[in-house]
Amino acid sequence: MERLVPRSLTARLVVTAVTLVALVSLLVGTVTTLGMNAWLTSRLDADVAELVRPGFSPSRGGPQVFGAPGTVTAVYADSGARRGTVVVPSVNGAIEQELGDDALDALAGAGRQASTIDVPGLGSYRVRRASASTAPTGPTGQGSEVSLVVGLPTETVDDATSSLVRLELVLGLLATVVAGLVGTAVVRRQLRPLTEVAATAHAVAELPLDEGDIGVTERVPEHLTDPRTEAGQVGLALNQLLAHVESSLSARHRSELQVRQFVADASHELRTPLTTIAGYTELARRRGDAETSAVALAKVEEEAARMTALVEDLLLLARLDAGRPLAAEPVDLTRLLLEAVDDARVVAPEHRWRINLPPDGVPIEVVGDEHRLHQVVTNLLTNARKYTPAGTTVTVTVRADGFDVHDDGPGFPPELVGTAFERFTRGDAARHRADGVGLGLALVQAIVSAHGGSVALDSVPGDTRISVRLGDPVLTASS
Repeated sequence: MERLVPRSLTARLVVTAVTLVALVSLLVGTVTTLGMNAWLTSRLDADVAELVRPGFSPSRGGPQVFGAPGTVTAVYADSGARRGTVVVPSVNGAIEQELGDDALDALAGAGRQASTIDVPGLGSYRVRRASASTAPTGPTGQGSEVSLVVGLPTETVDDATSSLVRLELVLGLLATVVAGLVGTAVVRRQLRPLTEVAATAHAVAELPLDEGDIGVTERVPEHLTDPRTEAGQVGLALNQLLAHVESSLSARHRSELQVRQFVADASHELRTPLTTIAGYTELARRRGDAETSAVALAKVEEEAARMTALVEDLLLLARLDAGRPLAAEPVDLTRLLLEAVDDARVVAPEHRWRINLPPDGVPIEVVGDEHRLHQVVTNLLTNARKYTPAGTTVTVTVRADGFDVHDDGPGFPPELVGTAFERFTRGDAARHRADGVGLGLALVQAIVSAHGGSVALDSVPGDTRISVRLGDPVLTASS
């Protein structure tokens, strides 16, 4: 059964249209045939009624033949006598022939209203019964009442109805064939946009999307993306999907490049102190004197500390990337910022350090990890201290939803503003690596994001601002 059901949309639409045309043709033909048959029958009944008009006296034969060819007349007397004739054509006009007993028996069943009776030997007739008077006879000189049955053949009605049915069948079949041909052409034309949309999808499916920087440039043509049409809606949705896929592939490629660069930079940063440790260890082993050993041990300790700090930063980034939850405790953000600025004044007295507190004096309290938030503030202040000259003013502004760190130094190079928070990004690539490995701002963004906040950078020469927003801090009065 499933094999008989068309699978393609074109075939289904054409079959549906042809079926509807066939059903409508059948319905119209049936109604027309019934209506035509009823009308012709009513005309025939009117002709039969004319044969039994009042005052009519049945014929006794002779040159005045009663009715047209095919007319039947039967007279039934109360005494049981009966006689009937049928008008038949002849070479000299029309003559009457006597009806047999079977015909008279059939006609005896006629009623006052017109009805159809099958007369043996003659066929189907519309007949009607009426009363008639015979001519006066006998000594009384009075006529008797008899029943008169008259009828006309239904052959003309049947022939006309049969001709109409045949014509309707031919026209219906022709209409069905034409509907199939025209429907196929129209449906294919209307579904052509879907074919073009499918061609675009197939072209995208053939692209190698498993590796590399792949740009999905294939798009459904603009004239096939009209949202007012069904095909346009499909084309528009496919274009949106392709745009989303393209952006996702680009993001994936950037992520892959970042991971590769991250691994390369981390390996390079670890290789440098390892090489230093290996070199000083070899130097101490060859010379063997106490002074050289002391210098070598000091350098080994220094490089080990650098590696430890780097590994700890990398582990923290990995934990934050994995979604490890941080502590969620009340943190006095105002106190934390005050302490960080005081520490910066001691470490870098050649800079001018300022802090702007809320005008109402109410401390800002947030829920988070105090140790990690302190690391955020320290990294930002350290970054401002390292990459600005002496005499630069660094201002920390406490806000209800976080804080800002502003300085009037030379600012970030324009090409680094968009990548400042990426890992292993340095403001000066030629700077000695002892100044840092480029993870400070990356840690800032990761920690703030883990607190549900965001970090923004706006930098031009003489005006650099890093804004830290920490979600929904809670204002509390000082205890």
